[in-house]
Amino acid sequence: MPQIKDDLPDALYSAAQVRDLDASLIAAGTTGFELMQRAARAMWRALVRRWPNAGELSVVAGHGNNAGDGYLVAALALRAGWQVQVLAAADPQRLQGDAALAHAEALAVGVSVQAWTAQATLSGVVLDALLGTGLAGEVREPYASIITAINASGLPVAAVDIPSGLCADTGQVLGVAVRADLTVTFIGLKLGLFTAQAPDCVGDLVFNDLQAPPELLAKACASAKRLMPDNLPRLASRSPTAHKGQSGHVLLIGGDRGFGGAILLSAESALRSGAGMVSLATRSEHVPAALARLPEVMTVGTHSANQLMGLLEQASVLVVGPGLGQAAWGRSLLSAAVNAPLPQVWDADALNLLAKGGLELPRGCVITPHPGEAARLLGISTADVQADRFTVARELSQKHSAVVILKGAGSLIASPDGRLALCDRGHPAMAAAGLGDVLAGLVGALLAQGMNAFDAACLAVWLHASAGERQGKWGRGLAASDLIPVIRQLLEEQSPCLK
Repeated sequence: MPQIKDDLPDALYSAAQVRDLDASLIAAGTTGFELMQRAARAMWRALVRRWPNAGELSVVAGHGNNAGDGYLVAALALRAGWQVQVLAAADPQRLQGDAALAHAEALAVGVSVQAWTAQATLSGVVLDALLGTGLAGEVREPYASIITAINASGLPVAAVDIPSGLCADTGQVLGVAVRADLTVTFIGLKLGLFTAQAPDCVGDLVFNDLQAPPELLAKACASAKRLMPDNLPRLASRSPTAHKGQSGHVLLIGGDRGFGGAILLSAESALRSGAGMVSLATRSEHVPAALARLPEVMTVGTHSANQLMGLLEQASVLVVGPGLGQAAWGRSLLSAAVNAPLPQVWDADALNLLAKGGLELPRGCVITPHPGEAARLLGISTADVQADRFTVARELSQKHSAVVILKGAGSLIASPDGRLALCDRGHPAMAAAGLGDVLAGLVGALLAQGMNAFDAACLAVWLHASAGERQGKWGRGLAASDLIPVIRQLLEEQSPCLK
């Protein structure tokens, strides 16, 4: 699992915003070549820390400023006594400005520069200095073939600023992308380093602001924020005289025949995440299992929407959808929930029924789609969702006037007021059934304890992903219920019950 250091900043920028920051640094008096030298030194330091005994470097250079960084790193490596070769994918004579100066400096210290050919041999550590953040369309030749050769080399790979072929704004692989072991990025963190296919390409991520003045960064308007322990919303501590009525009453609705486990996972998650009271409306067949597993949950066998009315009057938050199904029973219960003037979390089949039309989501809800559900809600393909997750999250939030949790690698939380957060925690072992049900119950519990929808969604996603990360260290076989006690522990560490 790539290691993303917690000392990274929380602000995330588009490629255009980082270019504006770069221009602001130059306008304030730092030359472009000095910034390039700072970037090269930062890249070299990170590379040596990662592979201190490598002693050999192959720089694969393109035709822009990324290539300039690569030429300067080559010069630093040669001065340090490493064997160095630069394989140029583009004619160095076409380099302009600072990149041309960097090429000249590399030649001046004796760096060997050769044109890339299909017979080129990579050795040592490979430095990807091919393509930067300005890449818009799919990678073209000869770059596509070079990237394929880098990935097939089996050698350690470090990327300058961003792995070549990865979109800096979306995390989409543009045809083909370098799979780096280490990426060193500069000035501002790019959105595309943290979501979609980025985790497969970025490797360990190191950041260097190139000595940008804090006041300059403070003025910049970030596109999103990374969720980190020090910027998470917190639940208020409880007074010594607290009682269950002050921590909300979550009503969970779902569990059609054959899907009872999903709603039980949600109910257990809500219970263990601090909701004062938890009720469950499900198929009568599931009542014995619910009472045996969760005696603290008030479980009611429910045949029709009419039976929900009394429960709805007692609840303060609804969680609707886990195991709901899309048959008449589920549609009937969802139609009753739609008219309840309560904060709601819609998940799973509630979202699939919403996508079919004929329902209007109550205002102020939280919806928790995975990419397939998001695609159905917008009438596009799952590939379209993954191609630009940020835009999709924003569009869903605006369309439904809801806080959206777009699940997946680099989960996103979007608010109708424009706020956008990203969680880069988690573990591949979380690719298992039932984890979304746990998340839905957790969001409901936080809403019940007084959090607003955006804050509840942000904290829930971080707790859920961090619990998965802790449990994921044991490897495959992670069960959704494994997360629940860890979420409880993390919540107490982050928001202690007592002051």
